[in-house]
Amino acid sequence: MKYLVIVAFIAIIGSLGAALLYMMRGGTADEAEGGAPRKNHMARALAFRVGFSILLFVVVLISYLMGWIQPTGLPLRG
Repeated sequence: MKYLVIVAFIAIIGSLGAALLYMMRGGTADEAEGGAPRKNHMARALAFRVGFSILLFVVVLISYLMGWIQPTGLPLRG
């Protein structure tokens, strides 16, 4: 489970970095791709980031409900 969370965080950060890269390029065309403009790449990368975040939340929630992970918070002082 620990490795799944690490991989999910890497995917989230990677898609956020890709969105930053596309934003900095500004939708200009690559000459290697025949000059077609790169539209919607930033939005797609951000959509993947949101999807990865939701998937990670659902996996953690299901894992908690199935008993695969247990909460380990600080004990309450009373």
